[in-house]
Amino acid sequence: MKILVTGGAGFIGSAFIRMVLGAQEPVRGARVLNLDKLTYAGNPENLAAVAGDGRYRFARVDLCDAPAVEAIFEGFRPEVVVHFAAESHVDRSILSPEPVFETNLRGTFTLLEAVRKRGVARFVHISTDEVYGSIPAPEQADEGFPLRPSSPYSASKAGSDLLALSYFTTYGVPVTVTRASNNYGPCQFPEKLIPLMISNAMEDKPLPVYGDGLQVRDWLHVEDHCRAIVAVIEKSRAGEIYNIGGNRSLPNLDVIRKILEATSKREELIRMVADRPGHDRRYALTSAKLTAETGWAPVMEFERGLEATVGWYRDNPGWVERVKSGEYQRFYEINYGAR
Repeated sequence: MKILVTGGAGFIGSAFIRMVLGAQEPVRGARVLNLDKLTYAGNPENLAAVAGDGRYRFARVDLCDAPAVEAIFEGFRPEVVVHFAAESHVDRSILSPEPVFETNLRGTFTLLEAVRKRGVARFVHISTDEVYGSIPAPEQADEGFPLRPSSPYSASKAGSDLLALSYFTTYGVPVTVTRASNNYGPCQFPEKLIPLMISNAMEDKPLPVYGDGLQVRDWLHVEDHCRAIVAVIEKSRAGEIYNIGGNRSLPNLDVIRKILEATSKREELIRMVADRPGHDRRYALTSAKLTAETGWAPVMEFERGLEATVGWYRDNPGWVERVKSGEYQRFYEINYGAR
Protein backbone atom coordinates (compact mmCIF):
# COMPACT_ATOMS: atom_id res chain seq x y z
CA MET A 1 0.00 0.00 0.00
CA LYS A 2 1.37 3.40 -1.03
CA ILE A 3 0.69 5.94 1.72
CA LEU A 4 1.27 9.67 1.35
CA VAL A 5 1.70 11.32 4.75
CA THR A 6 1.64 15.10 5.18
CA GLY A 7 3.41 16.63 8.16
CA GLY A 8 5.25 13.39 8.78
CA ALA A 9 8.21 15.06 10.49
CA GLY A 10 5.97 16.36 13.26
CA PHE A 11 5.08 14.64 16.51
CA ILE A 12 2.09 12.48 15.54
CA GLY A 13 3.00 12.10 11.86
CA SER A 14 6.47 10.77 12.64
CA ALA A 15 5.05 8.35 15.23
CA PHE A 16 2.62 7.07 12.58
CA ILE A 17 5.39 6.54 10.03
CA ARG A 18 7.60 4.76 12.56
CA MET A 19 4.70 2.49 13.46
CA VAL A 20 3.66 1.72 9.89
CA LEU A 21 7.23 0.85 8.89
CA GLY A 22 8.13 -0.79 12.19
CA ALA A 23 8.88 -4.42 12.97
CA GLN A 24 5.23 -5.32 13.54
CA GLU A 25 4.25 -3.71 10.20
CA PRO A 26 0.55 -3.11 10.92
CA VAL A 27 0.00 -2.10 7.28
CA ARG A 28 1.38 -4.92 5.17
CA GLY A 29 3.54 -3.88 2.23
CA ALA A 30 3.42 -0.20 3.15
CA ARG A 31 5.51 2.33 1.28
CA VAL A 32 5.48 5.88 2.64
CA LEU A 33 6.14 9.26 1.06
CA ASN A 34 6.36 12.02 3.64
CA LEU A 35 5.53 15.58 2.54
CA ASP A 36 6.64 18.16 5.08
CA LYS A 37 7.49 21.84 4.84
CA LEU A 38 9.76 21.48 7.90
CA THR A 39 8.47 24.49 9.78
CA TYR A 40 9.56 24.99 13.40
CA ALA A 41 7.89 21.79 14.75
CA GLY A 42 8.94 19.53 11.86
CA ASN A 43 12.04 17.60 12.86
CA PRO A 44 13.67 15.07 10.49
CA GLU A 45 15.48 13.65 13.52
CA ASN A 46 12.12 12.16 14.56
CA LEU A 47 12.44 9.83 11.55
CA ALA A 48 16.03 8.72 12.00
CA ALA A 49 14.83 5.15 12.57
CA VAL A 50 13.43 4.93 9.01
CA ALA A 51 15.76 7.32 7.17
CA GLY A 52 17.64 4.47 5.46
CA ASP A 53 14.58 2.31 4.85
CA GLY A 54 13.90 1.71 1.16
CA ARG A 55 10.17 1.87 1.86
CA TYR A 56 10.44 5.50 3.02
CA ARG A 57 10.83 8.69 0.98
CA PHE A 58 10.79 12.35 1.96
CA ALA A 59 9.92 15.47 -0.01
CA ARG A 60 10.15 18.99 1.38
CA VAL A 61 6.95 20.55 0.04
CA ASP A 62 4.68 23.41 1.04
CA LEU A 63 1.11 22.11 0.76
CA CYS A 64 0.00 25.53 -0.47
CA ASP A 65 2.21 25.04 -3.54
CA ALA A 66 -0.34 23.40 -5.83
CA PRO A 67 2.01 22.55 -8.74
CA ALA A 68 4.47 20.86 -6.37
CA VAL A 69 1.72 18.86 -4.68
CA GLU A 70 0.24 17.77 -8.01
CA ALA A 71 3.68 16.70 -9.26
CA ILE A 72 4.07 14.51 -6.16
CA PHE A 73 0.73 12.86 -6.83
CA GLU A 74 1.59 12.30 -10.46
CA GLY A 75 4.89 10.63 -9.58
CA PHE A 76 3.96 8.66 -6.45
CA ARG A 77 0.28 7.87 -7.15
CA PRO A 78 -0.69 7.21 -3.51
CA GLU A 79 -3.45 4.81 -2.58
CA VAL A 80 -4.02 6.40 0.84
CA VAL A 81 -3.42 9.95 2.06
CA VAL A 82 -3.09 10.67 5.79
CA HIS A 83 -3.18 14.42 6.34
CA PHE A 84 -1.46 15.45 9.58
CA ALA A 85 0.11 18.71 8.40
CA ALA A 86 -1.21 21.68 10.37
CA GLU A 87 -0.28 24.67 12.44
CA SER A 88 -1.47 23.20 15.72
CA HIS A 89 -0.58 25.45 18.64
CA VAL A 90 -3.41 27.51 20.12
CA ASP A 91 -1.14 30.18 21.64
CA ARG A 92 0.58 30.74 18.31
CA SER A 93 -2.79 31.02 16.55
CA ILE A 94 -3.86 33.71 19.03
CA LEU A 95 -0.65 35.69 18.65
CA SER A 96 -0.54 35.31 14.85
CA PRO A 97 -3.74 33.93 13.29
CA GLU A 98 -2.82 34.11 9.60
CA PRO A 99 -0.51 31.06 9.38
CA VAL A 100 -3.12 28.68 10.80
CA PHE A 101 -5.64 29.62 8.16
CA GLU A 102 -3.08 29.53 5.36
CA THR A 103 -1.78 26.08 6.29
CA ASN A 104 -4.87 24.45 7.75
CA LEU A 105 -7.39 25.66 5.17
CA ARG A 106 -5.49 26.51 2.00
CA GLY A 107 -3.10 23.58 2.45
CA THR A 108 -6.01 21.18 2.95
CA PHE A 109 -7.78 22.62 -0.10
CA THR A 110 -4.69 22.13 -2.28
CA LEU A 111 -4.33 18.55 -1.11
CA LEU A 112 -8.02 17.76 -1.68
CA GLU A 113 -7.82 19.15 -5.19
CA ALA A 114 -4.88 16.88 -6.00
CA VAL A 115 -6.81 13.92 -4.59
CA ARG A 116 -9.95 14.84 -6.52
CA LYS A 117 -8.06 14.97 -9.81
CA ARG A 118 -6.15 11.72 -9.36
CA GLY A 119 -8.12 9.64 -6.89
CA VAL A 120 -7.16 7.61 -3.82
CA ALA A 121 -8.75 4.73 -1.92
CA ARG A 122 -8.94 6.75 1.32
CA PHE A 123 -8.20 10.30 2.47
CA VAL A 124 -7.82 10.48 6.28
CA HIS A 125 -8.07 14.02 7.59
CA ILE A 126 -6.57 14.31 11.08
CA SER A 127 -8.42 16.81 13.27
CA THR A 128 -8.92 17.62 16.94
CA ASP A 129 -11.49 17.52 19.72
CA GLU A 130 -10.97 21.27 20.07
CA VAL A 131 -13.48 21.86 17.26
CA TYR A 132 -16.24 20.97 19.76
CA GLY A 133 -15.21 23.76 22.11
CA SER A 134 -15.69 23.69 25.85
CA ILE A 135 -18.08 20.97 27.02
CA PRO A 136 -19.82 21.16 30.41
CA ALA A 137 -19.56 18.10 32.66
CA PRO A 138 -20.74 15.40 32.47
CA GLU A 139 -21.41 15.68 28.72
CA GLN A 140 -19.20 14.02 26.11
CA ALA A 141 -19.06 14.97 22.46
CA ASP A 142 -20.01 12.35 19.93
CA GLU A 143 -19.45 12.86 16.21
CA GLY A 144 -22.73 14.75 15.82
CA PHE A 145 -21.97 17.25 18.59
CA PRO A 146 -22.18 20.92 17.48
CA LEU A 147 -18.94 22.58 16.41
CA ARG A 148 -18.07 25.48 18.73
CA PRO A 149 -14.41 26.37 18.11
CA SER A 150 -12.98 29.01 20.44
CA SER A 151 -9.57 29.89 18.95
CA PRO A 152 -8.28 30.69 15.46
CA TYR A 153 -6.59 27.27 15.52
CA SER A 154 -9.72 25.28 16.34
CA ALA A 155 -11.79 27.39 13.92
CA SER A 156 -9.33 26.64 11.13
CA LYS A 157 -9.52 22.91 11.92
CA ALA A 158 -13.32 22.96 12.00
CA GLY A 159 -13.29 24.69 8.63
CA SER A 160 -10.87 22.18 7.14
CA ASP A 161 -12.99 19.29 8.50
CA LEU A 162 -16.06 20.66 6.75
CA LEU A 163 -14.11 21.33 3.58
CA ALA A 164 -12.83 17.74 3.51
CA LEU A 165 -16.31 16.32 4.11
CA SER A 166 -17.72 18.54 1.35
CA TYR A 167 -15.35 16.84 -1.09
CA PHE A 168 -16.94 13.52 -0.18
CA THR A 169 -20.47 14.86 -0.65
CA THR A 170 -19.78 16.85 -3.82
CA TYR A 171 -17.05 14.90 -5.60
CA GLY A 172 -17.14 11.46 -4.00
CA VAL A 173 -13.62 11.76 -2.57
CA PRO A 174 -13.39 8.95 0.05
CA VAL A 175 -12.74 11.23 3.01
CA THR A 176 -12.70 10.17 6.66
CA VAL A 177 -12.25 12.76 9.43
CA THR A 178 -10.75 11.82 12.80
CA ARG A 179 -10.91 14.02 15.88
CA ALA A 180 -8.46 13.08 18.62
CA SER A 181 -8.04 14.28 22.17
CA ASN A 182 -4.76 15.65 23.57
CA ASN A 183 -1.81 13.51 22.50
CA TYR A 184 1.37 12.94 24.48
CA GLY A 185 4.48 10.79 24.09
CA PRO A 186 8.10 10.97 22.86
CA CYS A 187 9.32 13.51 20.30
CA GLN A 188 6.60 16.07 21.04
CA PHE A 189 7.72 19.64 20.43
CA PRO A 190 8.15 21.28 23.86
CA GLU A 191 5.53 23.98 23.56
CA LYS A 192 2.61 21.65 24.41
CA LEU A 193 1.68 21.12 28.04
CA ILE A 194 3.30 17.79 28.90
CA PRO A 195 6.69 18.19 27.15
CA LEU A 196 6.92 21.83 28.25
CA MET A 197 6.36 20.89 31.88
CA ILE A 198 8.73 17.91 31.71
CA SER A 199 11.48 19.99 30.11
CA ASN A 200 11.12 22.89 32.53
CA ALA A 201 10.91 20.61 35.58
CA MET A 202 14.10 18.80 34.60
CA GLU A 203 15.86 22.18 34.29
CA ASP A 204 14.33 23.61 37.50
CA LYS A 205 12.59 26.32 35.49
CA PRO A 206 9.15 27.72 36.38
CA LEU A 207 6.16 25.71 35.17
CA PRO A 208 3.70 28.31 33.80
CA VAL A 209 0.05 27.33 34.43
CA TYR A 210 -2.78 29.27 32.83
CA GLY A 211 -5.52 30.58 35.11
CA ASP A 212 -6.40 28.23 37.95
CA GLY A 213 -5.02 25.17 36.14
CA LEU A 214 -8.32 23.29 36.43
CA GLN A 215 -8.96 23.06 32.69
CA VAL A 216 -9.80 19.42 31.94
CA ARG A 217 -8.30 17.50 29.02
CA ASP A 218 -8.58 13.89 27.85
CA TRP A 219 -5.15 12.31 27.33
CA LEU A 220 -4.32 9.92 24.50
CA HIS A 221 -0.92 8.29 24.04
CA VAL A 222 0.41 8.92 20.53
CA GLU A 223 0.86 5.18 19.86
CA ASP A 224 -2.80 4.54 20.68
CA HIS A 225 -3.69 7.36 18.29
CA CYS A 226 -1.58 5.84 15.52
CA ARG A 227 -3.18 2.43 16.01
CA ALA A 228 -6.56 4.14 15.67
CA ILE A 229 -5.51 5.71 12.36
CA VAL A 230 -4.47 2.31 11.03
CA ALA A 231 -7.91 1.00 12.06
CA VAL A 232 -9.55 3.92 10.25
CA ILE A 233 -7.58 3.22 7.07
CA GLU A 234 -8.53 -0.44 7.11
CA LYS A 235 -12.07 -0.54 8.51
CA SER A 236 -13.80 2.85 8.58
CA ARG A 237 -16.52 4.15 6.27
CA ALA A 238 -15.90 7.03 3.86
CA GLY A 239 -17.76 10.24 4.56
CA GLU A 240 -17.74 9.60 8.31
CA ILE A 241 -16.22 11.30 11.38
CA TYR A 242 -14.56 9.25 14.13
CA ASN A 243 -13.57 10.53 17.57
CA ILE A 244 -10.39 9.11 19.11
CA GLY A 245 -10.08 9.51 22.88
CA GLY A 246 -7.80 8.17 25.59
CA ASN A 247 -10.54 7.70 28.21
CA ARG A 248 -8.51 9.58 30.83
CA SER A 249 -9.66 13.09 31.70
CA LEU A 250 -7.61 15.14 34.16
CA PRO A 251 -7.28 18.79 35.18
CA ASN A 252 -4.04 20.32 33.96
CA LEU A 253 -2.80 20.84 37.53
CA ASP A 254 -3.16 17.12 38.25
CA VAL A 255 -1.09 16.31 35.17
CA ILE A 256 1.57 18.80 36.21
CA ARG A 257 1.75 17.35 39.72
CA LYS A 258 2.21 13.87 38.27
CA ILE A 259 5.08 15.23 36.16
CA LEU A 260 6.67 16.83 39.21
CA GLU A 261 6.41 13.53 41.07
CA ALA A 262 7.93 11.63 38.12
CA THR A 263 10.82 14.11 37.89
CA SER A 264 11.31 14.30 41.71
CA LYS A 265 10.71 18.06 41.71
CA ARG A 266 8.76 20.24 44.13
CA GLU A 267 5.49 22.07 43.53
CA GLU A 268 7.23 25.39 44.23
CA LEU A 269 8.18 25.38 40.54
CA ILE A 270 4.52 25.93 39.57
CA ARG A 271 3.81 29.52 38.51
CA MET A 272 0.20 30.58 37.96
CA VAL A 273 -0.03 33.03 35.04
CA ALA A 274 -2.85 35.00 33.45
CA ASP A 275 -5.23 32.81 31.50
CA ARG A 276 -5.10 32.96 27.71
CA PRO A 277 -8.03 34.46 25.77
CA GLY A 278 -10.88 32.08 24.96
CA HIS A 279 -9.38 29.22 26.98
CA ASP A 280 -11.74 26.22 26.81
CA ARG A 281 -12.57 24.81 30.22
CA ARG A 282 -13.20 21.17 29.43
CA TYR A 283 -12.78 18.81 26.47
CA ALA A 284 -14.50 15.45 26.53
CA LEU A 285 -15.42 13.03 23.77
CA THR A 286 -16.56 9.48 23.27
CA SER A 287 -14.85 7.00 20.93
CA ALA A 288 -17.75 4.53 21.03
CA LYS A 289 -18.35 4.76 17.28
CA LEU A 290 -14.75 3.94 16.37
CA THR A 291 -14.65 1.06 18.84
CA ALA A 292 -17.93 -0.38 17.59
CA GLU A 293 -16.92 -0.25 13.92
CA THR A 294 -13.23 -1.20 14.12
CA GLY A 295 -12.62 -2.81 17.50
CA TRP A 296 -10.00 -0.20 18.41
CA ALA A 297 -9.57 0.88 22.04
CA PRO A 298 -6.75 2.69 23.85
CA VAL A 299 -4.38 0.36 25.71
CA MET A 300 -1.83 2.75 27.26
CA GLU A 301 -2.73 3.55 30.86
CA PHE A 302 -1.98 7.25 31.47
CA GLU A 303 0.40 6.95 34.44
CA ARG A 304 2.42 4.29 32.65
CA GLY A 305 2.53 6.34 29.45
CA LEU A 306 3.48 9.51 31.32
CA GLU A 307 6.29 7.74 33.16
CA ALA A 308 7.64 6.40 29.86
CA THR A 309 7.38 9.87 28.30
CA VAL A 310 9.29 11.47 31.16
CA GLY A 311 11.90 8.73 30.77
CA TRP A 312 12.25 9.46 27.06
CA TYR A 313 12.88 13.17 27.64
CA ARG A 314 15.31 12.35 30.43
CA ASP A 315 17.20 9.92 28.16
CA ASN A 316 17.29 12.27 25.17
CA PRO A 317 18.64 15.61 26.44
CA GLY A 318 20.42 16.20 23.14
CA TRP A 319 17.14 16.10 21.21
CA VAL A 320 15.57 18.52 23.67
CA GLU A 321 18.50 20.94 23.54
CA ARG A 322 18.67 20.91 19.75
CA VAL A 323 14.97 21.70 19.55
CA LYS A 324 15.05 24.36 22.25
CA SER A 325 18.06 26.13 20.76
CA GLY A 326 15.93 27.25 17.81
CA GLU A 327 12.43 28.54 17.34
CA TYR A 328 11.04 27.15 20.58
CA GLN A 329 13.50 29.07 22.72
CA ARG A 330 12.45 32.39 21.17
CA PHE A 331 8.78 31.51 21.58
CA TYR A 332 9.31 30.51 25.21
CA GLU A 333 11.16 33.69 26.10
CA ILE A 334 8.54 35.92 24.48
CA ASN A 335 5.54 34.22 26.06
CA TYR A 336 6.76 32.80 29.37
CA GLY A 337 10.16 34.25 30.15
CA ALA A 338 8.98 37.49 31.71
CA ARG A 339 6.21 36.00 33.87
